[in-house]
Amino acid sequence: MVITQSGSSDPPTTLFTLRPSATSIVRRLLRCSALALRQRLCNDGCALRGMRFSNSNCKGLSVFTSKTSRRARRGTTRRAVAAVIGAAAVMLMLPMTAGAAPVTVIPGLPPVEIPNIPGVPQMPGTPSTPQTTTPTPEPTPSTPETPKGPAIPNVKTSTGWIALADDATHQITWWHNGNQVKTMPISMGSDKHPTPNGVYYTKESYRDMYMDSSTYGVPVDSAEGYRTYVEYATRMSWDGIFIHAAPWSVEQQGRSNVSHGCINVSTANGKWVFDTIPRDTPIVVRGTIGPDYIPGS
Repeated sequence: MVITQSGSSDPPTTLFTLRPSATSIVRRLLRCSALALRQRLCNDGCALRGMRFSNSNCKGLSVFTSKTSRRARRGTTRRAVAAVIGAAAVMLMLPMTAGAAPVTVIPGLPPVEIPNIPGVPQMPGTPSTPQTTTPTPEPTPSTPETPKGPAIPNVKTSTGWIALADDATHQITWWHNGNQVKTMPISMGSDKHPTPNGVYYTKESYRDMYMDSSTYGVPVDSAEGYRTYVEYATRMSWDGIFIHAAPWSVEQQGRSNVSHGCINVSTANGKWVFDTIPRDTPIVVRGTIGPDYIPGS
């Protein structure tokens, strides 16, 4: 069945196309409803007294006679009304379930597409609304980020730890078993007292101590002399080079060299070295303007 729209100068516009099976159902329901109403009128008017009425197109309907009781007539009326209501409901629902094609509600306007109903098959030849799906991107395997920094020095270590103090970046980097563990800003020896370049090995550590210049030949009371209390000091050489906490040079750490030859770090970093780094750990000093370090000195 084809339901069209008319009543204007424009040619009839197709509204819905129903399947033949659905149209047959509607016709049969309407015929049954008409028969029930006609028989009801005949019984009330006694126009068809004594006659039997049937129709081959209305299967399952009872044969009405003039001797129908009042209760039966009421039941017949209810069934007829229910049939009419059911037919009307079917007429309203069929456009939704019959896979209607795109329709033009008002002549002259663009067609309004009715979306497909999931689970309802389309009629042959009826264009279907394309369904677009957004592909889900496949998760890419994540690789652990390699810590940025210098390459590990090629030196022997008996502790698994290696350190590189690079004057170019004013940073010291620590590795353990080949893995970069920590980087911290430092301040090494100034131009007057540059830290020698080479490979040092850590020795004893001190929770706190006094350092004075007389240990390497500079009187304490001279212009270059000093006697300073320090914490978390780890010896690197026998001639007085340590890596130790120096809170007074935190502003220069990571920027410039201001020490008398030691490696200055913050108090927190000095404590980390004191607590973590074992004796005989190699510390490589590179890039200073100082001379080469003589091992064992």
